[in-house]
Amino acid sequence: MTRKVKIDDLPVFDMADYLDSDEAVAEYLSQVLTDGDDSELAHALGHIAKARGMTQIAKDAGIGRESLYKALRANAHPRFDTISRVCKALGVKLVAQPM
Repeated sequence: MTRKVKIDDLPVFDMADYLDSDEAVAEYLSQVLTDGDDSELAHALGHIAKARGMTQIAKDAGIGRESLYKALRANAHPRFDTISRVCKALGVKLVAQPM
């Protein structure tokens, strides 16, 4: 007999739980950039910042913690300098390649 599972009993998926190495972070960011969804980049950086410690990333980027949360939420459209400062604080860089 098939056991019924309630939605409330399912574990909550949190991408930050899987970003436990530099390689995982690089692969995740590469995939997001390949997909080409502009708003997803900010959200992906938010997942990475959460995995690395939002408070420390905010401090290293020179951005208030609350402002960082707002800038990196889903469907946010942060300025490029914010993205650049967060990338630097995370220790990652965005690289352009010919298509």
